[in-house]
Amino acid sequence: MLVDGKGDFISQRSHPRMALLSVSPSDGGIRVEAEGLGALELPFREEGSGEASWLEVRVWEASASAQVVAGDASGWFSEFLGEPARLLFLPRDRERRSSGMYAPPRPISFADGYPLLLISRGSLDELNRRLEVPVGMERFRPNVVVAGCGPHAEDRWREVRMGGLHFTGVKPCPRCVVTTVDPRTAARSPEPLRTLAGYRSSDGYVWFGQNLFHAGPGVLNEGDAVEVLAEGPPPTGPVLPIAETNPMGQE
Repeated sequence: MLVDGKGDFISQRSHPRMALLSVSPSDGGIRVEAEGLGALELPFREEGSGEASWLEVRVWEASASAQVVAGDASGWFSEFLGEPARLLFLPRDRERRSSGMYAPPRPISFADGYPLLLISRGSLDELNRRLEVPVGMERFRPNVVVAGCGPHAEDRWREVRMGGLHFTGVKPCPRCVVTTVDPRTAARSPEPLRTLAGYRSSDGYVWFGQNLFHAGPGVLNEGDAVEVLAEGPPPTGPVLPIAETNPMGQE
């Protein structure tokens, strides 16, 4: 996660240019690339180091103690963003948990609110049917995309099995201005949030996709069957205690 000088997280909400970063797996870590800067190699680490720099950081209203990534990573991102930034990671021996508002608190690392987001092809097709210029699924950054169901059927999925793994549907996902950032150019426009607000708005939020928790470790593969085990109405009530500071909802 990138943070500013105060330790607050940085995202495309305030820095749409981040959409131009390319991230891919590499041997033992991840590779980040940006035009004009070349590649940055970041090795995976599971445990923190007592000798490294630690920083208290904030994701919305929650805080956690995170470790500053060693080397030139922070300088690389600072050059890309044109302002000071630091890159941090949360070791496995440290923990940040979900809010517990809709489900028992679970470890979520630096995720906004939940570890997984599922969206159906039918939901995107319905949106694009209403848009003058279609958008791709990458606008919404789901972890899991499913096909073979009607638009927004996932709103009601409470228990799902995929690839032999069990998932719990926590709640539909309220969307924010990040969906208006074109991932190819980092340019912003009113769409698709404006169109979504016309038919997917309630309780002051715009909804698209379903947040999930997983029951344990495992592997998902493209083409795995999806079995809906239980359905029910989406939960009602406040979304998150950060609504006042992020009025378009949380990703």
